[in-house]
Amino acid sequence: MRQLTALDAQFLNVESATTAAHVAGLAIVDPAGGRLNRQALADLLRRRLHLAPALGLRLAEVPFGLDRPYWVTDAELDLDRHLFELTLPAPGGDRQLAEAVARIHARRLDRARPLWEMHLIHGLAGGLVGVYTKVHHAAIDGVSGAETLAALLDLTPDGPLPTGLTTSPSRGSASPVRESASMTPGGPAGQGPAPTGSDASPLPGHLATGNAPAARAEGGAAEARADSRAAEARADGGAYGIGACSEPTAAVGGGGLGLSAAAGEAGAACSEPEAAVGGEGLGSSAAAGEAGAYGWEGEPGVVGMLAGAVARVAGQPVRAAGALVRAAADLDVIPLAGALPGARLVARAARALAGDRRPRPEVPEGPGMIAPRTPFNGPISAGRRLAFGSVSLKDVKTVARAHGLSVNDVVMALCTSALRSWLSERDALPEGPLVAAVPVAVREPEARDAVGNQISALIAPLPTHEPDARVRLREVGTAMAAAKRRFAVAPARWLDELCSMLPAPVTALATPAIFRLASVAFPPINLIISNVPGPQFPLYLCGGRVLSYYPMSVLTDMTGGVSITCFSYDGMLDFGVVACPERMSDVWSLAGHLRAALDELLEGMAAEADAYSDAAAPASG
Repeated sequence: MRQLTALDAQFLNVESATTAAHVAGLAIVDPAGGRLNRQALADLLRRRLHLAPALGLRLAEVPFGLDRPYWVTDAELDLDRHLFELTLPAPGGDRQLAEAVARIHARRLDRARPLWEMHLIHGLAGGLVGVYTKVHHAAIDGVSGAETLAALLDLTPDGPLPTGLTTSPSRGSASPVRESASMTPGGPAGQGPAPTGSDASPLPGHLATGNAPAARAEGGAAEARADSRAAEARADGGAYGIGACSEPTAAVGGGGLGLSAAAGEAGAACSEPEAAVGGEGLGSSAAAGEAGAYGWEGEPGVVGMLAGAVARVAGQPVRAAGALVRAAADLDVIPLAGALPGARLVARAARALAGDRRPRPEVPEGPGMIAPRTPFNGPISAGRRLAFGSVSLKDVKTVARAHGLSVNDVVMALCTSALRSWLSERDALPEGPLVAAVPVAVREPEARDAVGNQISALIAPLPTHEPDARVRLREVGTAMAAAKRRFAVAPARWLDELCSMLPAPVTALATPAIFRLASVAFPPINLIISNVPGPQFPLYLCGGRVLSYYPMSVLTDMTGGVSITCFSYDGMLDFGVVACPERMSDVWSLAGHLRAALDELLEGMAAEADAYSDAAAPASG
């Protein structure tokens, strides 16, 4: 067994009647002639569930909530309680799919069972199939979530490749893929356009057309970054089921669903023994072996849990004091607190007290780091809305290269422009910048298989008040560069420290009320934006090609009524936008503004190129 960390437990504590704290993704799959069905998914899960430790564990609560829960192996896991299927009514368009998935996404997971569900969705236009998967954030972050996904996917339609094979499939494969031309969805070929919006999925998401599968836009082979860029990459990437990354490559900061992970996990699955299965249950042999490997040796007894709780309560004052000093060292980058007068001075004093003399690059401060009021900030309801779509990764890289920026910088600029357009349409554009949190992985390589969260966050201003798109892009790049330089020098752990300051019973009781109060009085951020790097080659599920994967994140009172998550896959950037209908009822309009924002930057580059050509042309006559 293993006890949840303070951060893991916080994702449980934040749940309420209006908040569900799971991360999810919607995969759109070409079903390979009907081979993707519930029985095939059940068989796949039986064979490979032991490769995804988080899916075989359930919570063991400490009596009276006196301490944080423990993870224990569920030796009687029943797939009937985790694997579901449904069929959309005709015509199975994008918005129908989004509405169905949003209803599922709004429901909290049952804590009496392992904290995950998978939903097989039939009836999509063009004969496609959706696979929506959600896992509680207490169990996974972006890195472990990518590894969990890799355990279920293959590199060829016929199954996993042999262990150690490290070449990607040819991009000239005849297998059909979705069209990537625009963010405006359409219906299946020959049936005319579908409603605005696009088919979604919790793996790669897309704001592109919903046409029957056609050739997917240009992508590249999976890229690898040199060790010399590891610090910068980690500061720019891969967390939260959702984490940010400078380049959507095979393995940046450990957060990508890269070829190495996919091939390694899939290859291992070839030779793995079958788990002992009784009916739909996952037998204990594989689960127990996995439990032993990770140090979980059965459910703790009541006496043992209570003894641990007493010891933890006794040591809480000392731990709280240490957490306070460590959090104060990062005071200048903590949302809201960093904007207070003297925050930098207090942070420097705390670092000096701790003996930390490392120079840290300065980050933005003052009013520009205070989240302004927007329509999507405030107490949220229990409902959810979803929109999704895709843009060409090649186009995003073109913009990034032209301005000397990273892919993640361009993603942040697209979100900035889309939010500006949405707010302007409602006469609600603040005079100053919005403030976004960008999740970042702090998972070390040796902890790759650990269940739970090892994440932090960058806090970045979004210059929505700036009317010029190219100026917005430059300002985003400058702000993100400063935040990444600071993170590369000293990765901030303030999320963990803040969660550790209060005793577990107090935190569990107080968190929902604190989040609700903060949303009314002083929201620390306006929203969360995440960019998870994925593989630039096709992947397969039960023989069917994964065409796109739409990620979805968590909404809370404190973090705002909208979140934007991006996943790069096979030449596209797939977006999932989740919103509270009380805060943003027309979420599809925000998704449409993302495509328009990229078009604006590309058109500006084309106009500059034309002007340069005209100026360089020799005078006639």
